[in-house]
Amino acid sequence: MSEEQRRQLQQQLWNIANTLRGKMGADEFRDYILGFIFYKYLSEKIERFANLQLAQENLQFANLDPALKKDQAYIEALESAALDELGYFLRPNELFHAIASKGNNQNDSDKQGDSHNFILGDLTKILKNIEQSTLGTDSEEEFENLFEDLDLTSSKLGKTEKEKNDLISKVLAHLDLIDFNLADSTADVLGDAYEYLIGEFASGAGKKAGEFYTPQPVSTLLAKLVTANNQNLKSVYDPTCGSGSLLLRVKKEAKQVGKIYGQELNRTTYNLARMNMILHDVHFSDFDIKQEDTLERPQHRELRFDAIVANPPFSANWSANPLFMSDDRFSVYGRLAPSSKADMAFVQHMVYQLAEEGTMAVVLPHGVLFRGGAEGHIRQYLIEELNCLDAVIGLPANIFYGTSIPTCVLVFKKCRKNPDNILFIDSSNHFEKVKTSNVMRPEHIQKIVDTYKARSVEDKYSQLATIESIKANDWNLNIPRYVDTFEAEESINLAAISKQLAALEQESQETDKTIADFCKVLGIEPPFAVAKK
Repeated sequence: MSEEQRRQLQQQLWNIANTLRGKMGADEFRDYILGFIFYKYLSEKIERFANLQLAQENLQFANLDPALKKDQAYIEALESAALDELGYFLRPNELFHAIASKGNNQNDSDKQGDSHNFILGDLTKILKNIEQSTLGTDSEEEFENLFEDLDLTSSKLGKTEKEKNDLISKVLAHLDLIDFNLADSTADVLGDAYEYLIGEFASGAGKKAGEFYTPQPVSTLLAKLVTANNQNLKSVYDPTCGSGSLLLRVKKEAKQVGKIYGQELNRTTYNLARMNMILHDVHFSDFDIKQEDTLERPQHRELRFDAIVANPPFSANWSANPLFMSDDRFSVYGRLAPSSKADMAFVQHMVYQLAEEGTMAVVLPHGVLFRGGAEGHIRQYLIEELNCLDAVIGLPANIFYGTSIPTCVLVFKKCRKNPDNILFIDSSNHFEKVKTSNVMRPEHIQKIVDTYKARSVEDKYSQLATIESIKANDWNLNIPRYVDTFEAEESINLAAISKQLAALEQESQETDKTIADFCKVLGIEPPFAVAKK
């Protein structure tokens, strides 16, 4: 599939979403369109898997009839094989095309007074059956309540059952016409399309967008930073994983990732993340996404990770419960991050989970660089005692959905090769203006990565600051203290300006005299007093 075909597919999906959602908000319709795309993917994947198993029998999975004893035997055998290989199962009459075709005949059947093409009940049952097919298997947790946000009884879909049924039937009919090219295992067309849709929904969701999506340029930057010196990762972790885009970007940048770990507080976003993993062909045994509050109830605290990436909610509230002073993640610092700003608490949590040879990159608001109090104390401990801060990177303002504040990336390594200094990069002016947003292009991202890898110094862009100089600045990491971006204004020759003004004054007086002479000829008073010589 060419890039142009890929773009056309993505635009087609977005057009479907926009056309069909009616008065429903984009972020509300998101769960329906993404859920149905996921159902279509599961359906086509199971059908392709089953057809390969049935090839020698010259049979097609969709044509098997459960009412026939012989066909039922095939179905049972395929179910066992599919649960081992794919982690779930769909019966032939539960395939996406079958239910979409049934719904697509809705209008014709209504004219005939026939109601057997009403699909909402069937669809609800099918989605529940997908989840239940995994009960008692290794994939049970990955599929548990995966479709719970697809409420087919919601009044948002329509006032009457018929209106709801018509809308869902149209969505399925449109999606049924699209070929996601699953046969090409290298294309990942559907995964890319899914990411595209999540991004488009995020751009229209305002502040809510930050809860589930990190803009792709930022994801790419973080992924490139944590894989800069290690392309073969045993594990990667995101403690605030949203829809999983950051984790998947690391998988794309690395040569190999053993297992993907994540934790997400929001239930709907947690479901999106699990769907996103499966849609990107990450096997159910190769990811472990949990739903819980990471700071209050971490689900992977005994594990250490080769790479950690995160875009935590900026300056979020957390309990800052004094009991956490006995928690190994925070106790060594002697202070807890303030309850009104959890930024440093996330940093402490991630540093704790980072492997000795691992790398972590986290996006944070600029306040973490200079705020005092407990945050200043924690910042000093990270630099002076742990010496794990490797780089501070300033990003352009207005690159995130729902906020225009400038942000930074902090890179941490426990075993640093350059323990005597910290690299500062100021890329705040390296972006392209697109409408009302700023966008980091590939060349801007690559410049940051190349500078980080080489730890190179460039005038007005990057600088190596010694630990001693940072100590002298009272552990303040504000980037302008270390990277001088001051542009001197062009000097002004006051003597020359004075001569120009004198010449202009002389010219003005001569013009006034000419106008006064004209007024005298016309017999009228001049509009100004004429200077007498």
